[in-house]
Amino acid sequence: MLKQRIITAIWLIPLVLGAIYLLPVEYFAWALIAVFLIAAKEWGRIIDSQCNVTQWSFTCTVGILLIALNLIVPADTIWLRGQIHPIYFAVVTIGALWWMVSLLLVLTYPKSAKLWQKNPMLKSMFGQLTLVPCFVALIALKSISSQISPYYGASLVLLVMLIVWAADSGAYFVGKAVGKTKLMPAVSPAKTLEGLLGGLVTTLIVVAGVMVISPEQELGLVVAVTLFVALISALGDLSESMFKRAACIKDSGTILPGHGGVLDRIDSLTAALPVFTLIYIAFWM
Repeated sequence: MLKQRIITAIWLIPLVLGAIYLLPVEYFAWALIAVFLIAAKEWGRIIDSQCNVTQWSFTCTVGILLIALNLIVPADTIWLRGQIHPIYFAVVTIGALWWMVSLLLVLTYPKSAKLWQKNPMLKSMFGQLTLVPCFVALIALKSISSQISPYYGASLVLLVMLIVWAADSGAYFVGKAVGKTKLMPAVSPAKTLEGLLGGLVTTLIVVAGVMVISPEQELGLVVAVTLFVALISALGDLSESMFKRAACIKDSGTILPGHGGVLDRIDSLTAALPVFTLIYIAFWM
């Protein structure tokens, strides 16, 4: 399993970095729809693992929403005079609020499942709240321009990814090595408190990198934001695990050997990106 994960990462990471840094934001926004359609199809299995009609219906719904967003708010008009477009701000804010609700659902699982487990409409709504704000936040960050660097927005996207990757990797290896205290066994039996703490410590490597590249940043703020985003990313992981467990699904898909599906790969980012985007708007815009 670890070997497969490494092999997949070797070809996947350059592909992701190339798209982030080399694709103009207008093309990036349209190309990203294909990725999110795969994730939507995988979420359709969470809604109803047996009904293809339900799965494709949800996929089409998400596709229509994303295409409409790209048409109504072209990527090069998201930021005007340093202000984010109201539609994008509303979607990102709704996304962040959704993660507050998701936290309650995760903390009270399996009791909370009685409210939504047999309700396809609610699970469809939860899927839209998970995927659409993530898409919007990703495009919003990528489209930020700066006189300092033409790759400023792309670097912000990479920063969030590095925080998530560091947290995930630290949690995985520390959890494997010394993990004993179950974090939330009803949601994800393999995750441990030691792993979570290890992941948070690992993200401090990202903090060190930020301070080396941009020493004018306030250290305390960078540390606080990094740790908070890492914690939120863990919520994204736990939330997807909760929905998969309720649907009796181990992996959302098989498209990425060793990693499962696209949804398995971006679950942490679905929470981290909207929250980081709001924080950025509040403290750095």
